[in-house]
Amino acid sequence: MVTEITAGVKVSVETEYQPAYSSPSQYHYVFTYRVTIENQSDSTLQLLRRKWEIYDAALSMREVEGEGVVGQQPILEPGQYHQYVSGCNLKSGLGKMKGEFIMEKLVDGNRFSVAIPQFTMVAPFKLN
Repeated sequence: MVTEITAGVKVSVETEYQPAYSSPSQYHYVFTYRVTIENQSDSTLQLLRRKWEIYDAALSMREVEGEGVVGQQPILEPGQYHQYVSGCNLKSGLGKMKGEFIMEKLVDGNRFSVAIPQFTMVAPFKLN
């Protein structure tokens, strides 16, 4: 697990290779990642947007950007957290991701960026 705190928002990410959904002979490797976003600030916050940079050892970097996370724009009171699971396909079985969330303080509409820490995705047999 990797963790980073920005402006009172703690983001943690855990990854897992999914062999049942992967087909290495066809250069198709599937990973899931669980993201936990914890509001450690004194303000009520809403997650508005996300932006990912996805690096695959077999390809150049690609970006994914959009509203919310898995169809939601959660509101987090101080001390609350939101957790979700999503996935990523790689051609090489070896890659990494990092990104940012755009959050808004509901009290004043102030928007700010929260870092999503860089994490790796490695098919276990690639380590041998």
